[in-house]
Amino acid sequence: MKVSQKLAILIKNLYLSKQYGAQRLLSKLPDKGWKLGSINSLLKRICKTGTVLRLPGSCSPRSFST
Repeated sequence: MKVSQKLAILIKNLYLSKQYGAQRLLSKLPDKGWKLGSINSLLKRICKTGTVLRLPGSCSPRSFST
């Protein structure tokens, strides 16, 4: 399940302030229906970039030529 922007900010705050990992986040918020892999990828992005937002230019280009 995709994590919304507001919940991603909540996850970031819990991860940085209380050192919560993916397992603890899943146990504290079981009603959200998150998968372990989606939380792990979000935490990796927080560690790598420091933000929960998508960086500009990080997706495939809109058009291409052959």
